[in-house]
Amino acid sequence: MNQLLADNPLVTTEWLAEHINDTNLVIVDAYMANIVGKEPIVYDEFCCLPRSRKLDVELDFCDHASSQIHALPTESQFTKAVQELGINSDSIVVIYDNQGIYSSPRTWWTFKVMGFEHVYVLDGGLPKWQEEKREVVTSYQQIPSLGNAVAKPNRHLACDSDELLHVIDTDAVILDARGEMRFLGKAAEPREGVRSGHIPSSKNLPFAMLLDNTTFKNKEILNSIFQERVPSNITKVFFSCGSGITACILMLAAVSIGYKNVVLYDGSWADWGSNHNLPIE
Repeated sequence: MNQLLADNPLVTTEWLAEHINDTNLVIVDAYMANIVGKEPIVYDEFCCLPRSRKLDVELDFCDHASSQIHALPTESQFTKAVQELGINSDSIVVIYDNQGIYSSPRTWWTFKVMGFEHVYVLDGGLPKWQEEKREVVTSYQQIPSLGNAVAKPNRHLACDSDELLHVIDTDAVILDARGEMRFLGKAAEPREGVRSGHIPSSKNLPFAMLLDNTTFKNKEILNSIFQERVPSNITKVFFSCGSGITACILMLAAVSIGYKNVVLYDGSWADWGSNHNLPIE
């Protein structure tokens, strides 16, 4: 199964339906209560994928001791969370969310930052699964036992404002996933005390541009969108957004079409925009 997935971080609903009963597969519902930057899909009644296990992204996968709104979890916090989900070092983890593509990419990248390789995102998530009339259930799977997965961080996959400050006006590209009006400073930021505008030399790529309703657009379209913003000689791309969540939608798309050297600005605009020592445009 690993070989089937080796080159693509996305799995289809067809693939998951075929493999849903595989022994070492763990399905994770990456739940987020707060949806920013899109009209949320609201459900009349709770449902989830069969055999799925709940991960509260904001509660369990963010470092609450940090001054950042959605800081990546600590090593010990990540290890505790994934072990409580019953995830082992050899598990194949498929993540989905109930918005289609929203919080699942951030969860995927958190696994990557913490050194977990066999992790994938269900393209289209719960909405596409339901649209295809596939089975849903009304309760999460009971976790059989604690897992043994342990964080082994790849810290170069995320950066802070200090590192980003040094790549402004270099040959690196910074992509910002916020909507155009926020990027241009023409719309107020949703968080108090955060300035309007964007990181100097960054380019705008609203995450909605990459999506066709609840799924990613096809690879040809994604390629053309990225090629407009990332020159062919660029080897490293940094990603930002409001607080580090939707930037990962861009990252997942980029990795799915072959970009290798990608870095998340974890604090994103909530961090940059609230620090008056940092330049803005």
